[in-house]
Amino acid sequence: MSKMEKNISLPQVTPIERETENEAHRLIEHIESALSVVAVRSHNDIDSIDAAADRIERASHDVVRALRELARERSATEES
Repeated sequence: MSKMEKNISLPQVTPIERETENEAHRLIEHIESALSVVAVRSHNDIDSIDAAADRIERASHDVVRALRELARERSATEES
């Protein structure tokens, strides 16, 4: 590695970028869990399906909120 390459630093991930990534991963996990419940095709899992829907709904709202906050952050940075 040359001396010039050592001086190049990648931008640090901001807290809102990290939060957005975490929320997106959480949503993916809930979707994968729901897919598992659906694949079972059991009529006894009605409560599990309903609970999965609730978790996905909450997680999707969290992702939307985080994405909007990230957009505001980047817009403010761009204006600076």
